[in-house]
Amino acid sequence: MRTTVITNVRPWGTTAADLVIRGHQFAEILPAHTAQLAAADEVIAGEGLVALPGLVNTHAHVDKSWCGKPWQSYAGQATTAGRIAHERKMRAGLGIPSVEVTRATLTEMLRSGTTAIRSHVDVDLGVGLSGLDIVREAITDLAPQLRYQLVAFPQDGVLRRPGVDKLLRRAAAAGVDAIGGLDPAGIDRDPVGQLNLLFDIAGDYGCQIDIHLHDPGALGAFEMELIIERIRATNLIGKVNLAHGFAIADLPASRQEELAAEFAELGVSFTTVAPLGRPVLPQDVLRRAGVRVGLGTDGFRDLWAPYGTGDLLHVAVNHARMCGQRFDEQLVWALRQATAGGLEFVGVTDQSLTDDVTADANTLTQHYRQRDFAPGIQADLLLVEAQNAMDALVSLPTRHLVMLAGTVIARDGELVGC
Repeated sequence: MRTTVITNVRPWGTTAADLVIRGHQFAEILPAHTAQLAAADEVIAGEGLVALPGLVNTHAHVDKSWCGKPWQSYAGQATTAGRIAHERKMRAGLGIPSVEVTRATLTEMLRSGTTAIRSHVDVDLGVGLSGLDIVREAITDLAPQLRYQLVAFPQDGVLRRPGVDKLLRRAAAAGVDAIGGLDPAGIDRDPVGQLNLLFDIAGDYGCQIDIHLHDPGALGAFEMELIIERIRATNLIGKVNLAHGFAIADLPASRQEELAAEFAELGVSFTTVAPLGRPVLPQDVLRRAGVRVGLGTDGFRDLWAPYGTGDLLHVAVNHARMCGQRFDEQLVWALRQATAGGLEFVGVTDQSLTDDVTADANTLTQHYRQRDFAPGIQADLLLVEAQNAMDALVSLPTRHLVMLAGTVIARDGELVGC
């Protein structure tokens, strides 16, 4: 079994240490400069850099970018329906979806430090289920150790496009991790019908449900209540995620807390892409209740908008700023939300965020040091130049090294091991 030693790094910005990696996993955390180097297959000089767990992108669309393609001028209408129509018109000419495009998109993510991804993949009457196979092929080809989950996503609606329901059922039968939904009221104009269909499929095949929910205010809150009712009726506890979920931010504080308590009880999670100009998830309310919130890039450089780089730290900084997070402990927690705290969204259940919402920054970083670099944990990490964990978030530092499952895959922003 190959042994790698990374000398003199500061896990989570704490005391300097040597990290010993055997095979794909961390084996030991030793005081700095005490590891036995003679028997190591590779020694990496950490030079006092901060070591962090790999970034976890919990809401991506890796099948849809035009990364690596000529510039595409935006020409769609600035509505959800308008963007969907524009995408359907243009994607074939760009060769989307394709292994080439997906590889280029994944490359942007990997070189900035993403080592786990949950991605939505379009399933519709035009592409069928081919996008799922394309994404799997691109991941297997580029980074086979990448931990990932895929969502069969009906971007063009479920009920309004007859036949999409059968595609979702086929995807679930074939073992996809989750089936998606999209604004049951705003897009399909039949929230009861869409949700009944999704919960029936998930109940039949045991997959998860991941719903894009943009509908605002009372309408979105009503859809959330319908989702809660169906989870209770079907016992799909811990298997439902709400992407975006803007409606909860529109509600009075007392109602936010009531919904958050129900979401925590039923294991409902949220994912956000920290979109500018949209309602901000009540992060503190959700955190106090124990609701998991993951961060994602959404689509980037795609036919919806030309923005984005694939760097999840940019999203984490935007989200922290939008939520008004300034204190050290808030910034540390925000950074872990973007790293190992998001691993539950790709099926890793033993590295959840700490439940202690009153801990100070030093307590949190010491706790995460022991948890995220413990023996037996997959060796996904970043090395960055920073004063501490808080600085590692807000300064958006260069990723001097990215390691995936014990193998160096990027140095100074360029892929080397893929």
